[in-house]
Amino acid sequence: MAKTVKKGSITIFLALILSVVLSLVCASIESVRMSAARTQILNSMDIGLYSLFGQYDRTLLENYDLFAFYAGGKEEVDMASVYDNFESYMKPVLKQNSQKLELLQGGFNGYRLLTDGDGEVFYQQAVGYMRETLGSQGVQILLEKLKDQEEKTDEAQRKGEQSENGGSLDSYDSEISNAAQKSEEAKNNQENQKDQGDFGDGGSGEDFTGGADTTVENPIPVIRRIRKMGLLDLVVPADRGISDASTDRRTLASGRKLQTGMVMNSDIQSDTSYTSGILFGQYLLKKLGNYRKPASSGLNYQVEYILGGKNSDRENLKSVATKLLLIRQGVNMAYLISDGGKRIQVETLALAIASGFLIPPAAVVIEAALIFCWAFAESILDVRELFAGGHVPLVKTAADWQLSLENLAHILDRLDSSRKDSSGGMSYEDYLRVLLMAKGKQEKVTRGMDMIECAIREKGKRPGFQMDHCVVALEASADVKANKKKIFTVTRQYAYE
Repeated sequence: MAKTVKKGSITIFLALILSVVLSLVCASIESVRMSAARTQILNSMDIGLYSLFGQYDRTLLENYDLFAFYAGGKEEVDMASVYDNFESYMKPVLKQNSQKLELLQGGFNGYRLLTDGDGEVFYQQAVGYMRETLGSQGVQILLEKLKDQEEKTDEAQRKGEQSENGGSLDSYDSEISNAAQKSEEAKNNQENQKDQGDFGDGGSGEDFTGGADTTVENPIPVIRRIRKMGLLDLVVPADRGISDASTDRRTLASGRKLQTGMVMNSDIQSDTSYTSGILFGQYLLKKLGNYRKPASSGLNYQVEYILGGKNSDRENLKSVATKLLLIRQGVNMAYLISDGGKRIQVETLALAIASGFLIPPAAVVIEAALIFCWAFAESILDVRELFAGGHVPLVKTAADWQLSLENLAHILDRLDSSRKDSSGGMSYEDYLRVLLMAKGKQEKVTRGMDMIECAIREKGKRPGFQMDHCVVALEASADVKANKKKIFTVTRQYAYE
């Protein structure tokens, strides 16, 4: 029995449908291939950026908790080498899988340096680190503590400056000079009367001009001589000594024209909040050295440099000591004026000195000079105690007072025996913190960068290190040909945040 053979057939309509479906499938496959190619290109850029930013500067991170990678270069940032490094990480990823990807060209559309915005990038990194370290509760406690200290310190400094400009000792000089002149005139008149046999109404020939009473010890000339001595010799304990380290500001960030990055999509917003200023000051105290905790490289007294801005440790320490002395003078003057017992002591001694010069009306001027001298001598003990690591109360009481009026003329013999540590008072670092609050933001930022550069150059043995060669953000773009057909242009950003 013969088999029947069935023949297949397809209509033109079905053929057209199949061609459309086949085209759709092919287009879908090609689309998937292009999507895969694009994804692979993006992955290669991400890996390149991650690898690049993974080369962060270890010294900056370990010592200062700052994230940035060093771009090298001598006078200018070497971004060409940075791109070559980036490309070396990107190319191996492009060669993976069966995709035929070819990097045609690439580059950086923008980059940001650690010093951009006049150091704003550095400032915000430092503030962010302190926020994370202290936490919201720690920040609040710090703000409450410093607010009261700042107000009282500012008031004390104003009073100290007023006392220095008040001319108490100048008035004293004028009065004593007039007294000496009157005494000499009276003496000459008496001698003339003796020559003429005229003894006046008294008739006894007694000498009423007298002169200074040698039984009264006048401490004012002693304090005047002490004020001409070197301040650091008075307030720095001899056993600690003073660093002789120095630097050249012209080679540091504040002394040269800084490199700037290329503009990126996002602008740098300046942070001017009060809280951020406090946190940045706390960062400087935590990361930089000072007299009590000297740095191991660069200048030893780095916080003092931020406050003083001089090239040497000695000059910066002297600048801070002068500020501390003014603050303490204001505090001590205010206390002496308010303490009735000590005012009586001063009035009694002033009257005795004035009587010795036979000019009782000058007692008021002498009293003002004595108060000034007593407050000054007490302040010397205060500042010396701070430099020795002790504590001094922001506001004095009778129990906190150290120097008696009887010992005022012998202050040089009592620089260490009379001073005392007041528990609960402010330490040297506490005063530095308050002084930093009064310093302008820009000075703190640029001088802070100075000290970081100075320390890394010496400690890291990197004499050419510059903070304006440290990159914190990048925007990269690349043109890549996929499968010898389509060219993709992709852009990616990355930043330390």
